[in-house]
Amino acid sequence: CCPRAGEQRGVLRMNQLRSVLVASLAASAAAYAPSALAGMPATSGTARPAAAAAAAAQPSPSRAVRAGGPVCQMRRGRQMRKPPAPKDNTPINEAIAFDEMRVLVDVPGGSDEMLGVMPKADALAAAEERQLDLVLIADKSEPVICKIVSYDKFRFNKEKKKKEQAKAVKGQELKELKMSYKIGAHDFDVRLRSAQRFLKQGNKVKFSMLFRGREIVHSAVGKEIMERMATALDDHGVLDSSPRVFGRQMIMTVGPKTKEAMAAAAAKKENS
Repeated sequence: CCPRAGEQRGVLRMNQLRSVLVASLAASAAAYAPSALAGMPATSGTARPAAAAAAAAQPSPSRAVRAGGPVCQMRRGRQMRKPPAPKDNTPINEAIAFDEMRVLVDVPGGSDEMLGVMPKADALAAAEERQLDLVLIADKSEPVICKIVSYDKFRFNKEKKKKEQAKAVKGQELKELKMSYKIGAHDFDVRLRSAQRFLKQGNKVKFSMLFRGREIVHSAVGKEIMERMATALDDHGVLDSSPRVFGRQMIMTVGPKTKEAMAAAAAKKENS
């Protein structure tokens, strides 16, 4: 096999590849040209090739992105939020759907004044005369109970009371104090002072007493100690659950007094 014959075969193969490449490029150009010129207005024969060349020269969006050009993104429109639900939907004035009611009048700094049972029209007239609102406060009663009061004041007091209740429940903890039926006077006083401190902080106190082995026979003595502790805490707390035995453990729970109960207890103590 001579070297010249091999060179001829190589040249022939290169020519075949070149012809295939040219044919594929021609087919691609033929497929691109109609789509590029489809949106252009009809022009003369000499202007059409120039327009096609200009369209072909314009970079595609993908090329602009690859070249690092600016990218414009469509921002989504803001979704419309639903209006907030009203915090208080207490029926007032004409929205009260009862024909007869027991009416109270708000007295600032004092107890409410009772007007008695009357028709809705008379109650509305009494509220209008005082330039206040008629607010439904108890729809389960018979007849229902309504109050003549400023609706803004009523709503403010209701929200304030709800926040105070939520705060009290959230901040309340259960403190446990352990005792023995053989507890001495000093240890008893230490538990008493700790319980008073916890109750002043608004926390509940759980007293537990564990009986080991045959000590369960002394449960009556342990109950007397628990009751003595509850009596000593009478000015600071309220007995939630009396001493009870669960297995080999006796448990008693004391909760904090409300501000109104503490004030009444203090007044009673001063009078006595």
